[in-house]
Amino acid sequence: MKHVKKPEILLTPTCVGDIEKLALAGADAFLIGEARYGLRLAGEFKREDVVEAINVAHRLHKKVYVAMNAIFHNDKVDELKNYILFLQDAGVDAIVYGDPAVLMTAREVAPTMTLHWSTETTGTNWYVCNYWGRKGSKRAVLARELNMDAIVEIKENAEVEIEVQVHGMTCMFQSKRPLLGHYFLYQEKAMEIENRKDTKNMFLLDKERGNKYPIFEDENGTHIMSPNDVCIIDELEEMIDAGVDSFKIDGILKSTDYLVDVTKKYRQAIDLCVENREKYEEVKEALLEELEAIQPKNRMLDTGFFFKETVY
Repeated sequence: MKHVKKPEILLTPTCVGDIEKLALAGADAFLIGEARYGLRLAGEFKREDVVEAINVAHRLHKKVYVAMNAIFHNDKVDELKNYILFLQDAGVDAIVYGDPAVLMTAREVAPTMTLHWSTETTGTNWYVCNYWGRKGSKRAVLARELNMDAIVEIKENAEVEIEVQVHGMTCMFQSKRPLLGHYFLYQEKAMEIENRKDTKNMFLLDKERGNKYPIFEDENGTHIMSPNDVCIIDELEEMIDAGVDSFKIDGILKSTDYLVDVTKKYRQAIDLCVENREKYEEVKEALLEELEAIQPKNRMLDTGFFFKETVY
C-alpha cells in the first residue's frame, strides 16, 4: 500500500482549559475565536484567552487557528486590521476566513499570515478551492453537504489543503437577524437568549419527525443546527487514502468530557487506519458503538451527507 499521511485532528474547544485535555487525547490543532469575528464557535475566547490558548497549545506542539469567518458589514471592517495584528503578535498559526475583507486586510498588515478559506457553504468544487488558494489561502474548508465521492474528487484536484468535518452538529440555517429575540419582543416577553448554557438550550421541535433542532443566537444572528450529529469514524478509509489534510470534530454545545472521549476514539481510528488497516477494519464498528453509547439521547449519530442518506 502506498504511504498515506495522517490527517490533522482539529477540535473546537469550549474554553482554554480544554486545550491540554484535548491535546493529550490526540488533538493536533484547535479552532478558537470570539463571536464578534467568528461563526458558531464552541466557546468564547477573548483576547487574553486567545493568548493563553496559543501558549498552552504551542507548549504541547499543537496548532491554534482563530476564526474570522463571520459575515462582516461596514461597521466592523475598520476593526479587522487591529485584530489581525493582535493575532500575528500572539503567534497564531492561521486565520480562518470567508470574507475577502479579511484576506485583503491580512495581505496589507500581515502578509506572511497563513490563511484558511471557510465559508461553510460554497466550498463545493476544486476550482473554488484553488481560486482562493491562488489568492493566498493555504487551506479550503469544504461544505458539509458534499458526498464522499465529491470530497475525494476535490482532494485529487486541489492545489490547497482540504479540511472536512467528520463529527458533530452542522448548521442548517443562519440569519443575521436575532429572530428569537424579535419574536419574544413581539410577544412583549423580555427574554435573554443564552446559548452554550446546558440548562438553557433552545430547540425547534418537529413533532412529525420527532426531531429537535438546536437553536442559538449570538452576535452573528440566529443559527439553527442539525437534529443529529455527523459521525464517520467507521468510514475514514477513502478520505485518508485520498490525502484529506484535516478532520474536524465540532464541539458546539458539547461538554469537555464528551469531546475528550470522541477525540480519543478518532485518534485511535486514524492511527489504525494509517498504520494497520486490517486492525482498523476489525475495530471500527466497535468504535462507532462506543461513540453511540455516549451520545445524548435526543441526538442520534448519522453519516450526514457523506452517503446522501440524511434528509432534513
